Amino acid sequence: MANALTALQDYGQSVWLDYIRRSLLTSGELKRLIEEDGLKGVTSNPAIFEKAIAGSTDYEAQLAELADGRDLDAKALYESLAVRDIREAADELQIVYASTRRRDGYVSLEVSPDLAHDTAGTVAEARRLWDAVARDNVMIKVPGTPAGIPAIHRLIGAGVNVNVTLLFAQSAYEQVAEAYLSGLEVFARRGGDPSRVASVASFFVSRIDVLVDALVTERLRTAASADDQARLRGLLGKVAIANARLTYQRYKEIYRGRRWQALAARGAMTQRLLWASTSTKNPHYRDVVYVEELIGPDTVDTIPPATFDAFRDHGRPRPSLEEGLDDARAIMATLEQVGISMTTVTDRLLDEGVQLFREAFAKLLAAVTARCRQRAALVNGQTWTLPSDLEAAVQASVREWAASGKPRRLWARDASLWTGADESSWLGWLGIVDDELAHVDHLRRAAEDVKRAGFRYILLLGMGGSSLCPELLRMTFGRLPGFPELHVLDSTDPAQIRAFERRIELKDTLFVV
Repeated sequence: MANALTALQDYGQSVWLDYIRRSLLTSGELKRLIEEDGLKGVTSNPAIFEKAIAGSTDYEAQLAELADGRDLDAKALYESLAVRDIREAADELQIVYASTRRRDGYVSLEVSPDLAHDTAGTVAEARRLWDAVARDNVMIKVPGTPAGIPAIHRLIGAGVNVNVTLLFAQSAYEQVAEAYLSGLEVFARRGGDPSRVASVASFFVSRIDVLVDALVTERLRTAASADDQARLRGLLGKVAIANARLTYQRYKEIYRGRRWQALAARGAMTQRLLWASTSTKNPHYRDVVYVEELIGPDTVDTIPPATFDAFRDHGRPRPSLEEGLDDARAIMATLEQVGISMTTVTDRLLDEGVQLFREAFAKLLAAVTARCRQRAALVNGQTWTLPSDLEAAVQASVREWAASGKPRRLWARDASLWTGADESSWLGWLGIVDDELAHVDHLRRAAEDVKRAGFRYILLLGMGGSSLCPELLRMTFGRLPGFPELHVLDSTDPAQIRAFERRIELKDTLFVV
């Protein structure tokens, strides 16, 4: 019996797998999928990694190795795990990358969803992850949010492969295509080879029907006439496919214009549409409907494992992507006529998608933390108790912060945690450790200068935070041999000043004010 998955290649579509975990790589399963099912790529996201780490023992050995004797937070630990998986998957897919001349063979790794509304933060993290994986056939996933669009332009302009995620609207897709084209033009002007840059635009499908079907069902309850009911029922399970098919028509228009031809002459590849969210959420619909109805040339479908297996088993491939285009236009027109705004639908889905990914990322980091705690008690663990009347309120607040990813938003200096005004400018202290480590050589030289000068005492004059921190450090670390003894004067009381004067030799003292 013919393999329906490999048959997709006959229609110009590449099949990718929306799944990754360590055992997929170590068991040889990924290699088998490539050889037997014609698999051409792999995508990942925080939810996939959360299930892999929390739901298996695949990562125990590496977590033990990373956690022992190293002061890494949950995000750093996760990235170490993810980078290893992504790198090994990229190596396995290298044969596809080479045989398709860089058209396929990619594995995707996502930037933190907490950066979805931060252009500069997205660019910085994407480039850091790109450098960490260090494979030509990796794609960095960037959300198609208003802040993500300029990040895509900058990353493509720097030669970074990008998988644009969370696309629901044709208008958003057009902005992404423009960011890709303009980024390629920048890259080419800088002397880069456009043939070495790849990108896909991940257009989400089934989530649209989930929301639209719910809105249609609400209207069916109050529809006055049989005609109105028939029009509404005609929308159920139809809008997502219609939206995707019409967006593909826009793709074809964009990539046959003169502007594109100039880039294509230099070897550039089109930014293919990648159908995402192609598992069926409604049990009344055919389980592979979103795969079967979107098959066409120069596209990618990233498929989760259950749908992947189902399509192999009973999928019916055919060149379906450009079928019924007039019907698709009529469906979209009817949607507006019954009072359902597609713009409102796609805006809501984008907001919900960002939030769902944030929640998944929070669960992912919590899973990493839990795995580490299972191994041994934290070296610097803390315990605390609260009065019973405060306990419930504090615990509820802590859970809400964790579920909504607020700690990571705090570290990202997200002013919307407060009023959205200038709070981000108050948070420089968050990076003080990294900032000071960047200047540690300067601090070491200053310490050696003080030692060589022969000072026996350092007297710090200050009050509040400027004195409490140095005093805490003095009590924690004590005095190092050969270095001055630190004293802290945090008072203007004459008696205290006199007491310090008796304790030190002024001529041997360095004063810090």
